[in-house]
Amino acid sequence: MAVEFKLPGIGEGIESGDVLDVLVSVGDTIEKDTEICELETDKATVFVPSDMAGTVTEIHIASGDTVSVGQKLLTVEAADGGSAPAAAAPAATPEPAAPPEPAPTPAPESKPEPAAATPPPAPAAPATPPPAAPTPAPAASGSKASVPAGPAIRRFAREVGVDLANVTGSGAHGRILRDDVLRVVRDGTAARPAASSSSPAVGAAGVGGAASLPGDSQTDAYGPVRIEKMPKIRQTIARKMHESWTTCPRVTNFDDADVTALEAIRQNSKADYKAMGISLTTMPFIIKAVAMALKQHPTINASVDLDAGQIIYKDYVNVGIAVDTDRGLVVPNMRNADEQSIPALAKGLSVMAENVRGNKFGIDDLRGGTFTISNLGAIGGTYSTPIINVPETAILLVGRSRKLPVVVENDEVAVRLMMPLSLSYDHRLIDGGAAARFLNEVIGYLEAPSRLLLAL
Repeated sequence: MAVEFKLPGIGEGIESGDVLDVLVSVGDTIEKDTEICELETDKATVFVPSDMAGTVTEIHIASGDTVSVGQKLLTVEAADGGSAPAAAAPAATPEPAAPPEPAPTPAPESKPEPAAATPPPAPAAPATPPPAAPTPAPAASGSKASVPAGPAIRRFAREVGVDLANVTGSGAHGRILRDDVLRVVRDGTAARPAASSSSPAVGAAGVGGAASLPGDSQTDAYGPVRIEKMPKIRQTIARKMHESWTTCPRVTNFDDADVTALEAIRQNSKADYKAMGISLTTMPFIIKAVAMALKQHPTINASVDLDAGQIIYKDYVNVGIAVDTDRGLVVPNMRNADEQSIPALAKGLSVMAENVRGNKFGIDDLRGGTFTISNLGAIGGTYSTPIINVPETAILLVGRSRKLPVVVENDEVAVRLMMPLSLSYDHRLIDGGAAARFLNEVIGYLEAPSRLLLAL
């Protein structure tokens, strides 16, 4: 029995994604949980598994397509009859019985009556040219409706002025792929004229007056340029950063923590942690210090709802760790960080790093954060003004620790390892004094690491 496999829900709030790769072919035998395709969503890249076993008889998607939850991906000849109910869906086809609705055809009959009235103004015969113009339009629209191409490809073809009726598809069952559209544009076959006549402004806004094609190398007034499609995750980052910048009045406090004692403890413990397969960095100490300070300063761990006139205080502490990846910035969460020990946090960070490197994290790993830490020191740099990850109300940027001459007791000057800290906060909810007290508490924990080690 033929059964349609549709895109299941892939995470709360995620309604669509871009197909990066189709992992099966017509004729393939698949099992339950066989990965069907690789999908890029707003948050991450995920693999969509099959929920049935059988033989693939038809593929309805191609690389580059944008698919929505509930959209048909495959048609599968099910391995057992248990899925027969799903075939009942096609029974909905009786809807095509709607064709009887063409009964409105009497409308055309009313046109002849005006036509009878037209003979008097026979001199207006020049009005005959208009009928000639409409005829091409219906032909074009009819052909577009029948060509096998996904919505993303259709949109791309419109942007570059290509009539899909003139494109030969190289995909399964003649399906049109992005490369097919690009080939038509590069060959200049029947597509350029449409682009120049329908949207000259687009070409002018692009490079050198030509259509801007992702993947193309072109030249503008100043030299060579390359056009690339913005990845979905980068689009999400851009949207979130714009939302933060335009809705969240941000202020940043700068300070330094003397982490000389903390570094001594870390160096003395590195070998023990390495024996357990864990790389001990300063991050577990920073996370613990922040988590403990957040419990003492609940406003920093809250969010604001101006429309409802409410402050949402979170009784849990989920610290997000900003991670720089090849695909863009992701912020997986260290959940209940206040309840974890330094060893547990160190192990959790190792697992997190491995998952991020292998792109094994899920959508849920990126949700539910209450505060974010960005470690610029791993790359280099001291102070910055990090953008708040709304709806959170604060973010701490950690710079690279460096040895500096510092005035200590008895006005003596000593070399100390100083860690630069930059705390950005939402001034709608957090006042400068509250931010300073929170940062002082974080610094206090970092400068007395024994408090972190003994904390439960």
